[in-house]
Amino acid sequence: MNKIKLLLVEDDDSLAFIVKGSLELTGGYDICVASNGREGLDAYASFCPDVIVSDIEMPEMSGEEFVSQVRQVDKQIPILFATGKTSPQDLIRGYQFEIDNYIRKPYLCEELDVQIRSVLKRFKKPEIATTAPAATNDPDLHTIGLYLFHPKHRYLQLATTHTKLSERETQVLWLLYEKRGDLVKREDILTECWKTVDFYTSRSLDVFIRNLRLRFADDALVKIITVRGEGYRLICSE
Repeated sequence: MNKIKLLLVEDDDSLAFIVKGSLELTGGYDICVASNGREGLDAYASFCPDVIVSDIEMPEMSGEEFVSQVRQVDKQIPILFATGKTSPQDLIRGYQFEIDNYIRKPYLCEELDVQIRSVLKRFKKPEIATTAPAATNDPDLHTIGLYLFHPKHRYLQLATTHTKLSERETQVLWLLYEKRGDLVKREDILTECWKTVDFYTSRSLDVFIRNLRLRFADDALVKIITVRGEGYRLICSE
């Protein structure tokens, strides 16, 4: 059974230690801990979690700002806020950041486990085929492993499942697809898709690459390889 990849964003070191240890002892979790929202963004891009549990009030970057930035590029990942606030106004404010649920502090690790598994059930992916897609004569459709890529209408298709892509996801994937097998430099992607190269756009690219990897998670032969300090290479069967 695959472990649940949990990103726990929590500035209380003692609580984070207890939660991480308790959930990992169940054998069902792989947990990455970040102590504030800024570290959380780094971990989100590199760890590729299945679910996020975030505190709200944290130094450097609050949970609200962290979740807001994640939601700009990922509308699908389940997110829970952990908070000691209980007023209706506070709870309503949290849902404005497109979270999926709350867990109120103090909580038991068993309670968090139940909450996580409950929210993940709602995001369970349907069964899919494991054979390559049929050949198509549509010039706007492109085969990437088990997937069909339709850049004009911005979606990926796997069997009968269609996944909508954002405009920028489509742009990045198209650049990688056009030069599949070859190195595509980070600067070229940033210049083409963001029109500028700076720290913010570079970090955004990391998140988009992470999301595209998740899009292809059901075909182990499709890989977006990072060439450290240079760029990315799309490896796929056709």
